Amino acid sequence: MTSPPEWFERTLIVATNERERASVRHVQSVLRLPETGDLDDLTRASLRGFQGLFGMRPTGVLDAATAIKIEEVRHRHA
Repeated sequence: MTSPPEWFERTLIVATNERERASVRHVQSVLRLPETGDLDDLTRASLRGFQGLFGMRPTGVLDAATAIKIEEVRHRHA
């Protein structure tokens, strides 16, 4: 996958509307976290761990590159 998945709209530091919260819940589901829809401390820490594991800069921000990698991993383990 070279383009961001359809659930990804923009880089998220904070989810500000329901569509963004749905994107965060999707990521939380893939990372097996509580699905709150908030980019809380646990979610950001898990994103940093995920990003570091895959050689990405561990920012804890949900960006396009992270969204693409999350979908690649999700499809591999589906």
